[in-house]
Amino acid sequence: MFWHSPFKARLLIIFNPFGIAFSYMTIKDFILHFRQAVSGLEEDFTGISIKKAIFYLSVPMILEMVMESLFAVVDIFFVGKLGVHAVATVGLTESVLTIIYSIAIGLSMAATAIVARRIGEKKPKEASAAAFQAILVCSLFAVAVAVLGVIYAKPMLALMGGEPEVIEQGYRYTQVIFGGNVCVMLLFLINGIFRGAGNAAVAMRTLWIANGFNIVLDPILIFGLGPIPAMGLEGAAWATTTGRGIGVIYQFYILFNGKSIIKFHWDSLKMNWKTVLTIVKVASGGMGQFLIESASWIFLMRIISESGSVALAGYTIAVRLIIFALLPAFGLSNAAATLVGQNLGALQPGRAEKSAWLAAHLTAIFLGFCAIIFIAGAGFFIGIFNQEEGVIAVGTMGLTIICLGYVFFGYGMVMSQSLNGAGDTRTPTIINLAILWGFQIPFAYLLAKTFGLGATGVFIAIAVSHSLHAVVSTLVFKRGKWKLVQV
Repeated sequence: MFWHSPFKARLLIIFNPFGIAFSYMTIKDFILHFRQAVSGLEEDFTGISIKKAIFYLSVPMILEMVMESLFAVVDIFFVGKLGVHAVATVGLTESVLTIIYSIAIGLSMAATAIVARRIGEKKPKEASAAAFQAILVCSLFAVAVAVLGVIYAKPMLALMGGEPEVIEQGYRYTQVIFGGNVCVMLLFLINGIFRGAGNAAVAMRTLWIANGFNIVLDPILIFGLGPIPAMGLEGAAWATTTGRGIGVIYQFYILFNGKSIIKFHWDSLKMNWKTVLTIVKVASGGMGQFLIESASWIFLMRIISESGSVALAGYTIAVRLIIFALLPAFGLSNAAATLVGQNLGALQPGRAEKSAWLAAHLTAIFLGFCAIIFIAGAGFFIGIFNQEEGVIAVGTMGLTIICLGYVFFGYGMVMSQSLNGAGDTRTPTIINLAILWGFQIPFAYLLAKTFGLGATGVFIAIAVSHSLHAVVSTLVFKRGKWKLVQV
């Protein structure tokens, strides 16, 4: 019969990229499992097969990140219509914001690790309590950042090497983005909580809602529509803030409606200093990782900015496209972190390790295909966002060179996230410090300045350093000390 023919097997390869997740599955079965994965049905991921657990967790996580990556390119597409200075402003602002968001990411990593561990131990009340403490700490920090960002927007852009035209045309964008940073920080933090609990479908829906509004509002607020005036670059900032704010409202609705495994009750919303200190301790490593990585990106951005707004615009577009592929890959990495944390909580370290390796192999395969596509059509992809010849030349070079290290990126992402999921945020921090600061920045400066390669030298440094980062992270993960971490 047709369904038992070689043709069926070929169809399964096409329609089931996670085919290894099940030993035997028809297309009908795949659709059934896919619907279950995105429906948000709660599973005991420490009890079902590892392959099935990765499938159920990674599908909504990948879809979540697909929407985030789609927003990244749609946003820069509309901003690109405003000219080189607008794109440069976005690049400079985001490079500084990555430092701020490092705090939220660190808290998110801590929340994911602790919540996953408590869920693995079958202690949902303790998991919910930890989630509330993380949200409280994040909110207080975000308010302080908002005040400073609004006041010092112009000096910040100047410090980053922005040209006078960039500063004058873009400072309002920077003010709005920083002023509304609480929406972005809470969005990612609370999604990390949901992922740690294994409720990846809620995190997926949150980001689809937030970015869906964002994408719709982008062209309306930037270019105007009917009675709504054109706000230019500032409109892009308001679209982002509004969309993410709506997403946060949805998250709190889920937390308070009592139907999720992580749930809040008014009488339990109390400060618990012991839990706060535990979160801060675990988060400090995560913050350190991303602060180090963010600072390294700022140094690289600073080097490129000396070549002018054209080079900076090309670099910014190339990075957005790189992120477009990396964010879905983060879905698999996040799935690995959740499984590592929950399985360690369930006293199954061997199962935790197998989960990480399977996720790493899948991520590397996915990024390998992305690299082939990007390298083959680099000029075309950059040209979609900006037609200026200089921008296309720089962006094409950047996209091509960085993608040469994509397969390595896959292993590095999963191994680092797996260590974080175990609660060992200190080790990846040390690796980041040694490679990104100790190697990448000096190497980029040497190639760009000493050897006169400019932006090309920076791109080479990024590809080489992140490949080296992957090798080191993988070797450290294989040693297995992360299995002994207590959170």
